[in-house]
Amino acid sequence: MWIADQWKDYEVLDTSGGEKLERWGTYRLIRPDPQVIWDTPRGRLWRNPNAHYHRSKKGGGEWEFFDLPDDWCIKYRDLAFRLKPFSFKHTGLFPEQAVNWDWFSDLIRVRVKAGGSVRVLNLFAYTGGATIAAASAGAQVTHVDASKGMVAWARENAQLSGLGEAPVRWLVDDCIKFVEREIRRGNHYDAIIMDPPSYGRGPKGEIWKMEDNIFRFLTRCSLLLSETPLFVLVNSYTTGLQPAVLSYMLHTVLDPVRRGNIQSEEIGLPVTSNSLILPCGASGRWTAAD
Repeated sequence: MWIADQWKDYEVLDTSGGEKLERWGTYRLIRPDPQVIWDTPRGRLWRNPNAHYHRSKKGGGEWEFFDLPDDWCIKYRDLAFRLKPFSFKHTGLFPEQAVNWDWFSDLIRVRVKAGGSVRVLNLFAYTGGATIAAASAGAQVTHVDASKGMVAWARENAQLSGLGEAPVRWLVDDCIKFVEREIRRGNHYDAIIMDPPSYGRGPKGEIWKMEDNIFRFLTRCSLLLSETPLFVLVNSYTTGLQPAVLSYMLHTVLDPVRRGNIQSEEIGLPVTSNSLILPCGASGRWTAAD
């Protein structure tokens, strides 16, 4: 398992009864987590949270606020992120992804230090965690997300991180349609990052289901890789798409045309109360062979 254990402004304090208690900077939030199937005693840490997201048995849920600002900021290394509680329990950041940011940032820095350049395509890019990590490491990034609000939020995170003038293209677009246009244009990228949703709908009602669409989408994305590719990263929060499935898919799509190394693992966060690891999805990594 790849563990995001370098945070100072974030931690999972404890888990119990389908929920996790987290510290985001100086604020403590209780949020549901489907991985937490155990019911263990809740100690003093759980008292007086700043906010609590309550799941509804009918689906969805709502926040209960006690003492929480409308928004606030935390940092990871030199990167800064604005947070705010919004729909379906989210805060605008997936902290477990920091382990991937560190991994690909090292790859980017090595190539840039050797005098090369790195063009990164970040698809389903959300609030820009991967985008600003790649830009901070020296990459040129194309950031694509279908939500205008998420792209604006990502740009704000870049400004907060001192990367307002970094070479980033901020695009509000449907990722699938954008990839098809880039193929027709003949554009290429040295690295591709994708964090597709488990389920979603396009602007014209098109249905995206990760397990039904990801293989073909990755196949199309592979046509965008440059002659000197660096890495491909695929994240999954979809139940049933285990790390071995991601590895199999990456081998099947990329091996026939690109020599590389493939690793896939669960990603996780350490739990402070018991030193155990909370699983938070899976990632598949392809890196070019030396």
